[in-house]
Amino acid sequence: MRAAIGVWRWRHNPLRRTTDLAEAWIAFAAAALLCVVVPLTGWAAGSSADGSLQRAVRTQAEQRTRTTARVVRPADGPAAGPRTADSTGEDRLRRSVVARWTAPDGSVVTGTVTAARRTSAPGDTFPLWTDRSGRQVTPPLPAGTARTHAVIAGLMAALLTALMVETVRRLAVRRLLLARYARLDRAWAATGPDWGRTGTGS
Repeated sequence: MRAAIGVWRWRHNPLRRTTDLAEAWIAFAAAALLCVVVPLTGWAAGSSADGSLQRAVRTQAEQRTRTTARVVRPADGPAAGPRTADSTGEDRLRRSVVARWTAPDGSVVTGTVTAARRTSAPGDTFPLWTDRSGRQVTPPLPAGTARTHAVIAGLMAALLTALMVETVRRLAVRRLLLARYARLDRAWAATGPDWGRTGTGS
């Protein structure tokens, strides 16, 4: 971005080429976009993501209820319930049990769920999240986690925008460079054959 300084330095320089000034203005515009548009894009994307995620947090909090389940007995056999995704480490910490809990409408529900091994003995209790019909669901998304995701989304949007600006700047400068080389080639083709000959003015 040092070429942006040339917008001022080269404006009255007799050796200044048109492509030099164009390159300086391109660099200046890219620097302005990086300082203004990139932060605004990140802020807008993060704010939009945070709004959507916070609405999801409120919806989940309204539709999911935390209750206490009591273990009736260990679940038997491979059909005892869903296994966790990590069948090596996670299965050593959790196990399937038959438990009983109270649904939001007051009815008693008995079903097979997964519980930590330390609370999987008959009579043990553990917290359980259910939907309005009393079926087990995952806990609602915490507001802090949603905010963290929104911040990450904003940073990614800003990073992608900055990458796009820099890519466009490099492509523009490359085209100017190719145009500059083409102009030099044409000039050399016109004067090169007579270079150094007596009486040619070289």
